Amino acid sequence: LNILILCTLCIGSTSYKIRYLSMNSRSVELQILKHVMHIFQESHGLCYVSLLQKIVASGDTDRNEGLDFEEFSKYLKEHEKKLKLTFKSLDKNQDGRIDAKEIQQSLKDMGINLTDRDAETILNSIDADGTMSVDWNEWREHFLFNPADNLQEIIRYWKHSTVLDIGDSLTIPDEFTEEEKTTGIWWKQLVSGGVAGAVSRTGTAPLDRMKVFMQVHSSKSNKISLVGGFKQMIKEGGVASLWRGNGVNVIKIAPETAIKFMAYEQYKKLLAKDGGKIQSHERFMAGSLAGATAQTAIYPMEVMKTRLTLRKTGQYSGMFDCAKKILKKEGVKAFYKGYVPNILGIIPYAGIDLAVYETLKNAWLSKYAKDTANPGVLVLLGCGTISSTCGQLASYPLALVRTRMQAQASMEGSEQVSMSKLVKKTMQKEGFFGLYRGILPNFMKVIPAVSISYVVYEYMRSGLGISK
Repeated sequence: LNILILCTLCIGSTSYKIRYLSMNSRSVELQILKHVMHIFQESHGLCYVSLLQKIVASGDTDRNEGLDFEEFSKYLKEHEKKLKLTFKSLDKNQDGRIDAKEIQQSLKDMGINLTDRDAETILNSIDADGTMSVDWNEWREHFLFNPADNLQEIIRYWKHSTVLDIGDSLTIPDEFTEEEKTTGIWWKQLVSGGVAGAVSRTGTAPLDRMKVFMQVHSSKSNKISLVGGFKQMIKEGGVASLWRGNGVNVIKIAPETAIKFMAYEQYKKLLAKDGGKIQSHERFMAGSLAGATAQTAIYPMEVMKTRLTLRKTGQYSGMFDCAKKILKKEGVKAFYKGYVPNILGIIPYAGIDLAVYETLKNAWLSKYAKDTANPGVLVLLGCGTISSTCGQLASYPLALVRTRMQAQASMEGSEQVSMSKLVKKTMQKEGFFGLYRGILPNFMKVIPAVSISYVVYEYMRSGLGISK
């Protein structure tokens, strides 16, 4: 006895007609929302299906995993009220319309600097009548079926839909909204990133060991080729030796990520001004300081990773044996050899990575952004890969000096020298390009590392129930 029912919900001056097949007129389950989402997907060109469960959860007061007519109607009305408040907060001159300058100013107040082009791109994505301004009806229709009900949430919605520069870089931890922190999504994302990093590092460990091997042992008088280096390592310790040092490299992901995240939150609070608002340059500083704090805490593991990577067969039985022998033979100071060049390398890496990413982003937006500012996964991964590679290129000499200082004591007959003397010595014997020994395997591992980490990260997010 299925009956075709036509429901009309009148919210303000807008009517949404919804048709669905049902046994009775009381049950308005997920299919009604799917139908509405399909209508909006066709009209707005956006995929709202991933938001369905969140909408149901927001309005499901009796927790029966569905919405009846009253719950659905109440959700729309309450959601509209919140959107109205947000609209008024953005409408600075109270003329009933939002323009690009008002969007720009509102985001600037929250510490997010936006270019004129980015602000116009956001406006165009909402502006239905092409007037270069958004009135209340356009605002409501765009966000009514997106469960974002305040400015922070709507900015996050834009962030996921467009390529906006809000101060993210590889050295700056992820930004989490208050909702993500209270619902537990933040730790799921950190776990996803940690597992992705572990799989990625394991997959590219042979190239990473070759990089360290060439950084320490290669020179003008002892040239080591890629093929020759691998043959030498396999001959000395077998195929399994290509993964030496990978264990500690994976283990240090967890403490480094946790310390960096907690330190970042604290530094943001210390640097924030104007009632808790943080500017983009302050966010960059907080991220860099958090990275330095994490590196300081886990640096002994970095030293052990280098020693284990370079070890000969039978030299160390494992990570704890390595730590014990270093402590006994060289003392506590040995665990912080190369610390200064390591910390100095954070700023050029982060700064250039961020600058190149923004340049590539703006170039794409100016040339290809028409109906949307979302470039897709391939463009985002490409920009991220190029920017991080440029960051590595700028900081690589410091990374080489750090690695050689870490390895000095384990090399027989090696002179223990300071950072400045080591740089001077390398330049005199090998020239400027001597500071870039091992750069080839380092570049070779970038693309597979990015690809593996992205695929694993998406699988982990899906497995932990995080919607895209």
